[in-house]
Amino acid sequence: MENFKGKGVIKWALSIGIIIVLNLFFSVAIETVYPQPQYDTFCTQTQVTPIYEDENSCVAAGGQWNPGVEPKRNPDGSIPVEQFTAAQGYCNVYFTCNQEYQDAQELYARNVFVILIVLGALSIAAGFMLRISPAVSAGLSYGGVLSFVIAAIRYWGEAGDLVRLAIVAAALVALIAIGVKKFKE
Repeated sequence: MENFKGKGVIKWALSIGIIIVLNLFFSVAIETVYPQPQYDTFCTQTQVTPIYEDENSCVAAGGQWNPGVEPKRNPDGSIPVEQFTAAQGYCNVYFTCNQEYQDAQELYARNVFVILIVLGALSIAAGFMLRISPAVSAGLSYGGVLSFVIAAIRYWGEAGDLVRLAIVAAALVALIAIGVKKFKE
């Protein structure tokens, strides 16, 4: 079996398997230990949404008053009962709870980003340090790089320009380090 020509293919398959399963493990572990905020926790949905006819009652209920919004009309041109006050204004009753939910989502995205970066860095370090098997080493190293990519994609929309620059710089350094370490001639 030592002369088996497909051994290289098997090593690559093992490495790719480690890359994929490692990141699936990270994802499941994060969701199990640190679940994502749920919208219903912040904004409870009721079967009947109350109608707030003025700014004071709207704001008191945690909503945002939007003055002078044109009411939505039925196909026959009539104004539905719930839209009668729309000519004066419209109450977005979910404004405050939605803001709280968005804030929780941003915090969650940032925290998951940090967790994935740390896990990716640990995977890359383990890939460099473990001399068990080149296939396992490569799988851990590239799995760490994929963790960086996943972290960046998940957080990209929330990150500012400097954070994006740091993300790209860190990924570039990691790739160069892997290239230098793994492919020295």
